[in-house]
Amino acid sequence: MEVFWFIPTHGDGRYLGSSKGARAVDDAYTRQIAQAADRLGFGGVLIPTGSSCEDAWVVASSLIPVTTKLKFLVAVRPGLMSPTLAARMASTFDRLSGGRLLVNVVTGGDPVELAADGLFLDHDARYDLTSEFLEVWRRELAGETVDYDGQHIRVEGGKVLYPPVQGPYPPLYFGGSSAAAHDVAADHIDVYLTWGEPPAEVAAKIAKVRKLAAERGREVRFGIRLHVIVRETEEEAWAAADDLIKYVDDETIAAAQKVFARFDSVGQKRMANLHRGDRSALEISPNLWSGIGLVRGGAGTALVGDPGTVAERMREYADLGIETFIFSGYPHLEEAYRVADLLFPHLPLEHKQSTGPTSTSPFGELIANQIKPSERTPVS
Repeated sequence: MEVFWFIPTHGDGRYLGSSKGARAVDDAYTRQIAQAADRLGFGGVLIPTGSSCEDAWVVASSLIPVTTKLKFLVAVRPGLMSPTLAARMASTFDRLSGGRLLVNVVTGGDPVELAADGLFLDHDARYDLTSEFLEVWRRELAGETVDYDGQHIRVEGGKVLYPPVQGPYPPLYFGGSSAAAHDVAADHIDVYLTWGEPPAEVAAKIAKVRKLAAERGREVRFGIRLHVIVRETEEEAWAAADDLIKYVDDETIAAAQKVFARFDSVGQKRMANLHRGDRSALEISPNLWSGIGLVRGGAGTALVGDPGTVAERMREYADLGIETFIFSGYPHLEEAYRVADLLFPHLPLEHKQSTGPTSTSPFGELIANQIKPSERTPVS
């Protein structure tokens, strides 16, 4: 099992939909989160993309020298950049980071935002473009000189002079709930990502993509994008969930849902259908809470509960084939520590914290300036 964290380059805070408890995201803050994730044992970080975010490649590049093991899941945007330029960027980043790049293929689901970036294709045409983009991108990074004349992309003599560390190319991650997206995943993708839907719905997606990939002689791995609210007890966790949306009123929900309604993303529609803008029944599956999706686009659900319960829900997804969990929590710096402290001991992780009770550094404040906390039995 592998757990990633999130760098919130669109802003962070204690509450959704409110300036109360909000904080700016700057270079110092992204470094704090990345360094915490690196030392706590998260396998990587997702860096978001879009007009509401700082540029993902610039942010990720700034974090290479302040981390050691952490991998970076960074977006390429078919239709917004050429496949040859994107391949060169990926190869450079992978070399400079020592093989720590993961590539998130983002086709995009908001026609208004895409139009502002100069892309005017409809939903299925964008996925056709994505497939052509990845055909060129993959071949160039594998060392080919590419001549390609497709419906959307034309390249003559495309090549990458300096190869990436990871061969034949850094792993490709991708999410999409439509039939067109599933075809792209089956043809090109290494790790197919789903948003946090109930297990039965996730199982159906996995089965579909796995079958399509097998028909093409390929295998695909699977991951899930979720938020997480873990506390020492169930009661504390659900109270924290309620607290997160305490300033979200009906007008804010309506305004957010109006924006989401213009999206042609099937995944976004599925997220919206989990709660339908109604805050009265947000637990849509045991410990799966859809409150975040009332005002946040994209991933809108969270696992909520005590550590043992959240770990059990994760194992249910793992039994379906999920290997990678991409988590986030508000605020992201504090919640990175909370997840590592409370949840990680219950998980079979690939990575472990770099410090622990056997560390020569102080691990917990000494009792009366001389007794180590680990030498005392906790009072139940």
